Amino acid sequence: MTAGKPETPASRLLGGTTADLAIRLGLLGLVGYWSLEVVAPFLTIVLWSAILTVALYPLFDWLAGHLRRRRLAAVLVALLSLMVVIGPVTWLAFGLIGGVGSLARQLDAGMLSVPLPADAVKDWPLVGEQVHRLWSRAATNMKAVLVEVAPYLRPIGVRLLGIVESVGLGLLEFMASIVVAGFLFTPAPRLLDTVRALLRRVLSHRGEEMVQLVGATIRNVSRGVIGIALLQSILAGAGFLAAGMPAAGVLAFLVLLLSIVQIGPGLLLVPVVIWSWTAMETMSALIFTAYMVAVGFMDNILRPILVARGLSTPMPVIMLGVVGGTLAYGIVGLFFGPIVLSVAWALMAAWVQERSATEEARSS
Repeated sequence: MTAGKPETPASRLLGGTTADLAIRLGLLGLVGYWSLEVVAPFLTIVLWSAILTVALYPLFDWLAGHLRRRRLAAVLVALLSLMVVIGPVTWLAFGLIGGVGSLARQLDAGMLSVPLPADAVKDWPLVGEQVHRLWSRAATNMKAVLVEVAPYLRPIGVRLLGIVESVGLGLLEFMASIVVAGFLFTPAPRLLDTVRALLRRVLSHRGEEMVQLVGATIRNVSRGVIGIALLQSILAGAGFLAAGMPAAGVLAFLVLLLSIVQIGPGLLLVPVVIWSWTAMETMSALIFTAYMVAVGFMDNILRPILVARGLSTPMPVIMLGVVGGTLAYGIVGLFFGPIVLSVAWALMAAWVQERSATEEARSS
């Protein structure tokens, strides 16, 4: 109590209310922190499960309507998703194993030959002499060159092993997310009602609109980014196999990655097309080039149509969220980025409209 000012019932009530509020907020913050610590190891799986449930729910709903059994439909969708993931990964793994084994056998038998470098290599600035010397030694004695460069390749190998380990862990998490999503299909309507109720408490009448916006964004990104990337990799892989290219599975997987991260498959397809004109007949190379050009430009035509379909968010905002989210948060950011920017855009547009309406009402 302050000197000279007697304590009143109102001040005692205000002090008690403030203390109670601080204690409650502290307890809520502590519970929230502990909950986050418990969920943190599984946060990636939880996010992927939610994304897969929203993206695949139309397929599940259609299948459940035809089979009249929701659990059976959930199992079939989960198994189909696992096959879509495991199939290309297995193809890639066997391709890598076969390629490495063939390279090792050729090296042991002395059949791995490197052509001699041209004299023009010496004229390259800064590194011309060293590259020409190393290239010439590789053409005459490959094993000696490998022994010489092994100390420099060791750090790169360690880094590659780390990348492979990270990719393997990510694939396991993704497959676990598919299994969890299979259990979420049946109770999805009740979970959606809970999310709607929560958003109504936070955003009032905008809650339902935000739920629909998030669902539409996830589905559009799934079709326009993941779906088109998968289609491009399958078509490119079929072209690589038809052309008899070595390591066709690895190249198709690289096309998939480049398409997902929005770099585009052209970075890989251009060297492949150049190779076709040096290793194939003119007519075959022409047909192969036309086919690869169609595959490379497929995303530029189909992706804007599928991603922006049914959304009020402008296409540049969505693509900025796709690229920025992928760079910031990895593959999960591919969905997280456009969702955040779409919600932010919708809230900003609603705020501007309400502000304009209020000003017009005051002026009138």
